[in-house]
Amino acid sequence: MSEPAPKKAPVRRHRSLFLSDLHLGAIGARADLVLRFLEQNRADTYMLVGDILDAGVPFSLGRAAACDAVVEHLRRRHSEGAKLIYLIGNHDPEPSLVPSGRRLPVEARDEVVHVAADGRRYLVVHGHHQDRAFIRSHLLTRIGTYLEGFARLLCAVAMPREEHRSPTWGGKIDSAFAAVNAALHLGRGHERRLVDLARQRDVDGVICGHYHMAGLHDRYGLLYANCGDWVTSMTCLSEDYNGRLHLIDGRAMSTFGAGLLTEAQVAHA
Repeated sequence: MSEPAPKKAPVRRHRSLFLSDLHLGAIGARADLVLRFLEQNRADTYMLVGDILDAGVPFSLGRAAACDAVVEHLRRRHSEGAKLIYLIGNHDPEPSLVPSGRRLPVEARDEVVHVAADGRRYLVVHGHHQDRAFIRSHLLTRIGTYLEGFARLLCAVAMPREEHRSPTWGGKIDSAFAAVNAALHLGRGHERRLVDLARQRDVDGVICGHYHMAGLHDRYGLLYANCGDWVTSMTCLSEDYNGRLHLIDGRAMSTFGAGLLTEAQVAHA
């Protein structure tokens, strides 16, 4: 007697999904997880908060199909009536240079103001313009991309084959890169600068990406929300139909919790 087919996970509905730093094409990108998440989570509005593609690396044959599937899913949702908003990040290629098959059917923008269901208004930006000058360098961005890609390839080659099957080996690499990233942004001064920018725009908070450090708090007087990324943290932001923002763990398909969370709560969720 054959076993019954496993039940499909129910599709979750969101008023808005905010995703950033997919870095499609990069060695560390997890287009497979992004696609699985998108298939199980539908939104009325998809806010792509920068670095969706990665101009610093070509799409290899091994990654192209999965990356193209993510782009095609978003294009299909747009054709079905979902709203698609694309903010350009520091790794995104110049839109006119993107091959037609990977081009999103909307104009790339630098910033938008998102009005939540409860009427609160949020400035949405990628966030790289608030970097310190030496980090904001285009050359440094490209060097960092190539160094990370080389390091991931080196680890893959150098590690014993049995280590590749371990569920933790990728996590060790991700943890190392996360530690370097945290050191570059020691003190989290960018959070205060982005909140100050939101205050100048006379809105209720800021939603960003770029820093690969998920966050959701209001310690500077306005809401600061960072989507995280899909290279190390695998997180995004969701707005429910009451206008509340939530951080979502894309691997576990779980919400970290309602309301405002500290980074410590996010890290140990």
